Amino acid sequence: MFEIVCKERLNPTVSRMEIKAPRVAVKAKAGQFIILRVDSNGERIPLTIAGTDPEKGTVEIIFQVVGATTARLERKRVGETLADFVGPLGRPTELTGLKNVCVIGGGVGCAIALPIVKALRTQEAHVTAIAGFRDASLVILEQEFRSFSDIFVPMSDDGSWGRKGIVTDALLERIDDGERFDCVFAIGPLAMMKAVSERTRSFGIKTICSMNPIMIDGTGMCGGCRVMVDGKMRFACVDGPDFDGHLIDFDSAMMRNAMYRSWERKKYGEECNLFKETLHD
Repeated sequence: MFEIVCKERLNPTVSRMEIKAPRVAVKAKAGQFIILRVDSNGERIPLTIAGTDPEKGTVEIIFQVVGATTARLERKRVGETLADFVGPLGRPTELTGLKNVCVIGGGVGCAIALPIVKALRTQEAHVTAIAGFRDASLVILEQEFRSFSDIFVPMSDDGSWGRKGIVTDALLERIDDGERFDCVFAIGPLAMMKAVSERTRSFGIKTICSMNPIMIDGTGMCGGCRVMVDGKMRFACVDGPDFDGHLIDFDSAMMRNAMYRSWERKKYGEECNLFKETLHD
């Protein structure tokens, strides 16, 4: 069993937890993920590792309540445990040799972007971080990005936080100002990563996107996490989660991610109703 040693609400739908998992903590690197089960009857869900503390033996996860399992996870309290917490899984983000990098996070994808920013800082790369949210109420990890980035550009759709606009606006401004990035990392909604990849393609800038498709076993056996990259089927859990953004078939990925949306909403509603019933017992 894996104990929850710390829990923090970052915004109305996003929370951060520290989980006691010493073996994972000493091996995990930026870009890798874990698969957890909240309890013995729960489903398996993947979450990217947001940080580790090998000395304490803890792993940090940041998650958004979007379905039944994340709703159940959110109700867990400090001192309680998770049934399973397996990792690190996936390939670490490749950062070797990078000197001037732009890291773009959209929404809760910023939780995945931050470990990359931190890792780049340790190798003395110059890091421009761009974070985008719909509005100020959804912002997470602002101080952390400011602390670890050489340049930090906050963007919001409505202008209530940072500058009004979308992340590609800020990226193009940096390029137009003469910035020559070795690589751009984009982590967030599929539509955002697609837009970033389309912008960088014309400039010939290497672009890496972190894919988070439907995933079950995390070992490449189930095939649920398949994505099309350069016309070939790849598995995000073992071949990724990072892929060349200029080669990803984002349209097919978006179609697959939407397949179970109505079912997930139904299960989420059932979970919420069950929780309300327990409050009245």
